[in-house]
Formats: sequence, C-alpha cells, structure tokens
Amino acid sequence: MSAVEQQQAEPSPSSNSSSSFEVVEADTANNYEAVVPHWFYCKVIDSRERWIPFSQQDSEKLEEAHNSRKDDEQLVVPTEGGRYDVHLKKRLRCAMYWEEEVSEVRRCTWFYKGDKDNKYIPYSESFSEELEETYMIAITLDEWKKRLESPTREIIILHNPKLMVHYHPVTTSDDWGSTPTEQGRPRTVKRGVENISADIPCGEPLQIDHLVFVVHGIGPACDIRFRSIVQCVNDFRNVSLSMLQAHFKKAQEQQQIGRVEFLPVNWHSPLHSTGVDVDLERITLPSINRLRHFINDTILDVFFYNSSTYCQTIVDTVASEMNRLYRLFLQRNPDFKGGVSIAGHSLGSLILFDLLTNQKDSSEDEDDNKEGSQMGAYGQGDIGGVKEILKKLELSEYYSVFEKERMDTQALALCTEKDLKDMGIPLGPRTKILHYVRTKDETQDAQQQAPVPVGNNNKSEDAPKPESGSSPQLGAWSSSMNGGGKCQYLDVGLGQVSANYPQLIYKPDIFFAFGSPIGMFLTVRGVKRIDPNYSLPTCKGFFNIFHPFDPVAYRIEPMIIPDLEFEPMLLPHHKGRKRMHLELKEGLTRMGMDLKNNLLGSLRIAWQSFTRSPLLAVEAAATEKEAETSLEKQPVHSDMKPEEPAAIGKEDTPPINVGMLNGGHRIDYVLQEKPIESFNEYLFALQGHLCYWESEDTVLLILKEIYQTQGITLDQPLQ
Repeated sequence: MSAVEQQQAEPSPSSNSSSSFEVVEADTANNYEAVVPHWFYCKVIDSRERWIPFSQQDSEKLEEAHNSRKDDEQLVVPTEGGRYDVHLKKRLRCAMYWEEEVSEVRRCTWFYKGDKDNKYIPYSESFSEELEETYMIAITLDEWKKRLESPTREIIILHNPKLMVHYHPVTTSDDWGSTPTEQGRPRTVKRGVENISADIPCGEPLQIDHLVFVVHGIGPACDIRFRSIVQCVNDFRNVSLSMLQAHFKKAQEQQQIGRVEFLPVNWHSPLHSTGVDVDLERITLPSINRLRHFINDTILDVFFYNSSTYCQTIVDTVASEMNRLYRLFLQRNPDFKGGVSIAGHSLGSLILFDLLTNQKDSSEDEDDNKEGSQMGAYGQGDIGGVKEILKKLELSEYYSVFEKERMDTQALALCTEKDLKDMGIPLGPRTKILHYVRTKDETQDAQQQAPVPVGNNNKSEDAPKPESGSSPQLGAWSSSMNGGGKCQYLDVGLGQVSANYPQLIYKPDIFFAFGSPIGMFLTVRGVKRIDPNYSLPTCKGFFNIFHPFDPVAYRIEPMIIPDLEFEPMLLPHHKGRKRMHLELKEGLTRMGMDLKNNLLGSLRIAWQSFTRSPLLAVEAAATEKEAETSLEKQPVHSDMKPEEPAAIGKEDTPPINVGMLNGGHRIDYVLQEKPIESFNEYLFALQGHLCYWESEDTVLLILKEIYQTQGITLDQPLQ
C-alpha cells in the first residue's frame, strides 16, 4: 500500500474533521495533473554534453510508440525528417545518411539547472519517476519539504510547487582524503518541459518535394566557426524551412508543397584516410606547426585534386557517395516522386562541374554510335580505336606491340614518350603518335571528324572548331570528355587532370555553385571561351552564386559573352527590398552624376558667353539645345559597338542571353553585402567565402528555382 493510500485509510479524529479533510483532499487532488513527458537526445558540443529536445512532432511520435509497443525490442522510429532513427528500447539515436556517433535518448519529465551554462539537464528516467511520485504525494496531501537523495548522493528538496531545489554535494580535501561536507549552492529544479526555456521546433513537413546534395570545399571545416559539412547543411535546411513559411505560405496552406531535403556529401574524410596524411607528416617541417597542419588539411586539397591519383579518389568518392545517398533516400522514402539537384561550395563546385561535364546522356550515346567518330573511340577506351589511330598515322605495323601491352585508347592518351620508348617504338613513330594525341590530329581528316559542341541542337558541319594553336572553346572540349564518361586526351592537353569520371544514376535538374572558382580553373586550363550553345549533358540549370567580397569566387558569363561588359544579377533581399545602404549609395551616385552633368553644362554655356557676343551666345545655346533634342530623338542603331554606353543598357531591359548553359537564363548572381561589410572589404573577405550556409537570399533563390520547375511561385515577387 502506497503512502497516499495509507493516509486515506487512517481513521479521522471526528466526523466533522473527517468531512472537512475530505473536501480539502478533493480540492488538492484535483490540482494534480500528470506531467507531460518530452523526448531529448544528448549531443557533445564543444566538449560538453548538451541535451537537445526533439521537435514536438517527433516527441509525440516517440511517446506514442513508447506507450503502444513497450515490449518490442526492435522498435525503430524515424525522426528529424527521416535523417535519424531512434532505437526505442536501446534509447539510442543513429544517423542514417552519414557517419556520426550515436546519441543517448531520454524520456524527460524533470530537469535541474546546470552549474556552468545555466542549461537545464534532465534527470534519469528512473529518478524522474521517483520525483514525480513524491511530487504527487506532496501536492495531494499538501505536505511539502520532501527530501530525496539521488543515486549520485545529490539532494533534492521540494519546498512547494514553485520552489524545488537541487544540491550538489561539495567535497573537501584534507590530510585523510576527500569527504562529503555540507550541501553546495542550490540549483533550480523544474517539472515539465513547459517550465524550462527550451526551444522546441514544431517539426518538418512530411512531404519531400525535391532532394539536393551538397558537396563541401577544401578542408574538414566549412564555415567561420569550424563546423563540419553536416552542421552547416543543418543550418541551410533550417533556413529553407523558415523561407518556405515566409514566402510560400499560400502553397503550404493549400498543401501544394512540403519541403526540400538537403543531404551533405563528405569527400574530405575518405581522401585523408588513404594514408596521405602520414606521408605528409614525415615531410612537414616542425616549425609553425599549427599553420603547417592547417595547410595540410585545407589548402592542399586543391593540389590533391590536381593530382591524377587523388583526383580519381575524390571524383569516385563524390559520385559513389551521391549515388549511395540517392539509393538510400529512395529506400527510406518509397513515395518520393520529386527531382534531384546538386550544390557545391568552393572546390566542391568545381568537382561537380567536372563530373557533370563528363556525364553521358542517352541521346548522345545514340548520336555517337551513328557518327562513329574518333572521339567516340577515345571515350570507349577500346583497342580497336588504337588500331584506327595507327592506321591513320600509317603505323599499322606497330599494332601488335600495342595489342600485346593491352593498350586501349584511354591508356594511349596517358602515354608519355618514355612509355612508348620502353615499348620499343622508334623515335619517328612515337613522335607522330604523341603529336597526334596532343594536338588533336591537325590534319584535314581529323578536322572533318571533330565533334560539334555539346548543347548545340543544330548539329551541323559549321559548328565552331578551335583553331590550331589557340585555346579551344568549352563546348568542343567537353564533348570530347563525354564519351563513356572517361577522360580523353583533350583533357590532358588543356591541363585538366586525367581521371575516369563515374556516372550518376540520376539526372540533376539544377546545379548551384556557391563561391565557385570554376571560371578561374577553366581559364587556367586554357579555355578562353565557353560555346554559347554548350550545356551540361544531363543538367539543364546552372547558377553561380557568390558574395561580392568572396576572394575565391569567379564569374562565368564573361567567358560566354567576352565582348559585352555587364554586371551580374543582384540577388534580391529576402525581405523584398534592396538593402538600405545600397539604395543610399546608388542614390548618391546618381545625384553626383546629375550635379556633374549640370555643372559641366553651366561651365560650357558660361565659356561660350565669354568668347562670343551676348546675342550670339544665346543663339548658340538655343542651337545647341535643339541639336541635343534632335539627337535624343534619333533611334540607336544596332551596329553600334558593344562597349558604347548606349548599347549596354540596363540588365533587365532588354534581357541578356548568356547561352544555353542555364537554358538561356542568367548564370551569375551576386549577394548584397551587409552594411557592416561595406566598411572594409578585406576584413570580411573570409566571411564572404563562408557566408552561404546561413544566407537567406541564397536559400530563397534555390527554393524559387526548384519550385518554379513545378509551376509554384513566390507569394509576392521580390524586387
């Protein structure tokens, strides 16, 4: 029999007191309500354990499963949009798409305030039940100052419903050792999650409309706070949820949309687990130790990507990881019918760009089979292609040597003069072979078989071809790489690292690049211009998004239209207006130009009045005004030079066609800097390269373009 039942079973001193006691007991008993539990998980942040609440939606799901299937040992509940599974019986939370330490899960009802950061910490489930039972007795009988001792010898005293304290035992050291003494400083105890300052999200929409894979740049840290790609993408996802609520509210209310899922792709860890770090450690100087290790972990990733050995590791890791994540996502979301897009930051965008340019479209496979071009033979990497090349060079007698060495066209593209010499090829023949490989066979026969640029729907013989000795266009370069998804000899000629590029098992809808050095790398590789008719083989959209102070970002559009100077598209502010300091800056600029023009006009008229008679000056001024008016009325001819101001015009009227790389739409988009950033560009340069993960404007552009493919627009267009 419990204490409450014992108290109720004891006889009362008198009937009057008994009746009054029953009334008081009934009143106090009615005040007791069972505590509502909330589920938390523990995560180590900055070497400290932090208890983070599940969303209200996930907590209710876990509580329902806990109450309905308590004896199920294998019960697993997906949480946080399906990215984590909670093993209910084991009380463990496991990440499903990436590697992460498992977290302890707890059904929480009672909390006490921590001693360092004032965060509330939940008691264990067993001790919380003991506290709840004591609280129920105290509030039912109105008997307080209950004292409990936890398994760790901590003291909890319930003074009244609003005052409950927790004492940590204080230990003192003397000559005989450590002994517990008086109670330490009291800490607040709270019952129920509604009484603590915990930020509990509502939860994510269950419906997933689109999937986006995000590839990081150099190093293991992705932002100014040295957080991992998983943490940064979590922020990116949270910003997208808030932008959906703010700018797609009508579509959400009508249940037309759910949300966009963002999944991180990590390639840094597999690269540095190959043993290269041990090799670097042996040759790293001991001086300025931290700086050298920072360089080994971050900046050297660029050199790794320019190495044929590690470039292959990187592209294999990125492609296989995105394919694995896609299969796992479909397995966990069998009803998913949406599209897939990819996004890359810094070097990650270059990796994705190279990967996309080497994808093979099914329609191109048919065209290549019909044409039977020489580049198709290179792409397939077969021995028959080598035979055809030797036949063209009148070196068929050496075919047996290549056949014995199992030399296919891909291996031939990687051969050096030493390799050919070791095979026994004489100087003359090997010079012919190397010259053919490196210069794309400048004979008339090879020019007739040169491929047209990818993305040119009108595949004609008049397609532009790179001239001898000049840097070719990206269209011709990339079309040579699309054969079978393998690296071709043109890649080596342009400075791109030789690699066998894997194929993705899906076709991305849009490619988003954040702070991307793609333009710079293409220029260094020898590409001076991108063919306006060129498009990525399997991806229709391409957006190059950058901060104006990002030192790593480069533009793409000037490589498509080199003869026309125009500004990148300014991303609108997510609140629907241009930042105030930019409007003020533009207003002052226009005011200065007006003042300058008026001042020059006044000086010109004054000078004319000094050099001529007053009557002639008036007539001259009138004549000049009439001449200016007549010039303004004259139409602007289309044959004006592009660099003249009249031909440039505004960016939006008329629209600028920058080729087919983004389906005829603009590619370069620049963020608006914050007011504090405009004071010193150099001070915020690093921040400018790492700002994209929490940028509402960047996220809003991504959501706008993704949902536009589904016919869903913003509630109100931004200006």
